[in-house]
Amino acid sequence: MSARCVMVLGTTSGAGKSWLTTALCRHYARQGFKVAPFKAQNMSNNARVVASESGQGEIGSAQYFQALAARAVPDVRMNPLLLKPERDTHSQVVLMGRVDAELTAMPWRGRSLKVWPRIAAALDELMAENDVVVIEGAGSPAEINLSDCDIVNMRVALHAKAACLLVTDIDRGGAFAHLYGTWALLPEQERALLKGFVLNKFRGDAALLAPAPDMLEKLTGVPTVATLPMWWQHGLPEEDGIFDDRSVTAGVVTKTVAVVAYPHLSNLDEFQPLKNVPGLRLQWVRSPSQLAGLTVADWIILPGSKHTSGDLAWLRQQGLDAAISQHAERGGAVLGLCGGLQMLGEALIDPHGIDGNAPGLGLLPLVTVFALDKTVRHTQACFVADMVASTGGAAHSLGAQASPWAALAGVSVTGYEIHHGQTQQHPAMAAAGEVAHAVLPQGLGWRNARGNVLGVYLHGLFEDARVLQALFGARVPTLEAVFDGLADYIERHFKPGALTALLHADSSSVDSPTPYSSTPRKDYP
Repeated sequence: MSARCVMVLGTTSGAGKSWLTTALCRHYARQGFKVAPFKAQNMSNNARVVASESGQGEIGSAQYFQALAARAVPDVRMNPLLLKPERDTHSQVVLMGRVDAELTAMPWRGRSLKVWPRIAAALDELMAENDVVVIEGAGSPAEINLSDCDIVNMRVALHAKAACLLVTDIDRGGAFAHLYGTWALLPEQERALLKGFVLNKFRGDAALLAPAPDMLEKLTGVPTVATLPMWWQHGLPEEDGIFDDRSVTAGVVTKTVAVVAYPHLSNLDEFQPLKNVPGLRLQWVRSPSQLAGLTVADWIILPGSKHTSGDLAWLRQQGLDAAISQHAERGGAVLGLCGGLQMLGEALIDPHGIDGNAPGLGLLPLVTVFALDKTVRHTQACFVADMVASTGGAAHSLGAQASPWAALAGVSVTGYEIHHGQTQQHPAMAAAGEVAHAVLPQGLGWRNARGNVLGVYLHGLFEDARVLQALFGARVPTLEAVFDGLADYIERHFKPGALTALLHADSSSVDSPTPYSSTPRKDYP
């Protein structure tokens, strides 16, 4: 038996495809179905380490969370092609969990022909192994300039004969035009797969929408099956955008955590749990003025980066390098994660042309050398018992108890690594007696002598309940609670029976996609 496929398409990027796909995964899993998510191609620097045929590989974070929502084990087939932007016009290509240098160098249109068989095979395998596959599209299915090389929207929908929902962000305005225009630009066989329109992020009285949904159905034959109210705090990490201050935790703010939002920021989803820590304000920083009000009790975090040397140059252009160094000199906490750890050191050395050479911020006596092979793995480790140096002397003026990271002493942590660079002590500085103190084994983490600057390669630090308890004495909502909340939400707001009807929609008469051609399609209305 082949799985029934439900696909979530959007009129634009940011319409709500990812979270709705996640909600559908949990909804169908709660009905007793064996469910898997799928997105043929994702463009994101938010990635997770999952199982692959060769051991461990990368997929987009959204598909990782969708798999957990589906109560499935995440694997690379759920996102066979991942594009990780490194420049405005260049992305690293990850196929079936592994970086593919040949595809990375290949033009966009030529790449589609090459990868489609692998994408189709991954989808076929998931369909053979599950009752329901919930598929997420990308951008808009009506990007007619790219239709001849589509591998993520309607080609996938036709291959899976999926029952498709088309979701739009009504908060942007023009929602009915977006829905109608998308429908109008699709060829007839693709229109036939559209089974429902979804209005997302609605504010106000839904009765005011009439008669537009009925008018739209008369024009297209497609019903509006849900109007979803605006919901800021659903608890699911943002896939691409940076969440804003509307999501600040309730109560009196006692600590600000300032995360530097450089252009090639990666893995921002790992900061989602901090939004739910009582008394904590999570702030995204792009200028020195935003750091001016920080106290010694506040933190600055340098997150992961897909282009470390480029983001270091951006830091210097903004004047943020000086602001970060001044905060550290005052004894303020500075944390570098993965690429952020690399920035804290003295230098980046790139003999293979992977990222670029650059001087670091000089807050840790470390040097990073970029290697050809990429480290991608799950990791378990334990912080050392001596997280700070003994008190006494100017170098240790903070004192053991004052270190912001002292609470991590002896704490075990589970996370994941995704990095090209390998970091070690700066040889000349170490010979002169200036060393970084290892706080995690195998070069995973280092601190300075004062104990206020910490760098770790491990992603997922704040997703570990033991770390949150140690640093904040806090427990935050579990992912299971978030997934159930998403499913509850759509079950309340979709029309009765609409979610079940998607599994029984008749798409048997829809033809499979035609083979790739070197010329654009001509079958538009």
